[in-house]
Amino acid sequence: MPARIVDASFITSASKIQEAPAEGIGEVVFLGRSNVGKSSLLNALTHRKNLAKSSSTPGKTRLINYFDIVYKEDETGEKYRLHFVDLPGFGYAKVSKSMKFEWQKSLNEFIKNRRTIRLFIHLRDARHPDEQIDNEVKDYIAGFIGPDQCYLEVFTKSDKLNQKEMGHLLRDHPGAIVVSNLKRKGVERLERLIFDIVIKGAPCP
Repeated sequence: MPARIVDASFITSASKIQEAPAEGIGEVVFLGRSNVGKSSLLNALTHRKNLAKSSSTPGKTRLINYFDIVYKEDETGEKYRLHFVDLPGFGYAKVSKSMKFEWQKSLNEFIKNRRTIRLFIHLRDARHPDEQIDNEVKDYIAGFIGPDQCYLEVFTKSDKLNQKEMGHLLRDHPGAIVVSNLKRKGVERLERLIFDIVIKGAPCP
């Protein structure tokens, strides 16, 4: 593997963009429906068991969590830093309408105005690959994404699919990145992709 994550640590939680760390380092944003396996994937990518903590109540977390990530290139031994940004899950939040409005407003502001975001990783449940809310999120990001930013769809929980279901998923979503946190399937590929896009400036797949 040409480069891998060798260190990861929690930085801070922010409820709005003003509380976010200063811009200047490349950021990878992870977003997806509540219960899609976001925390598990972050832990699998960083080779840490409890870096990202999953909530027992889907949709409960309403903070933007920042993690400092260190990659090491195998050939040169050189190290590179970037940030992983874990956005609150959408879809199940049991909060009042006014709170939901404020929450969505601050998230929208963050996603659209944070110029150091280099990569959006949109997690989708492989068992439900065409949920309307996911399609809306995809269209929403497509509406403002900049030329220096990339968008990746990653289908989680692929170990729950049989061969036929997997065939349908790959047919309907050609080139899909399919992962299983349980079996670590696709995790190394995603780890490399993040490095190539954010650190090396590779074109979007």
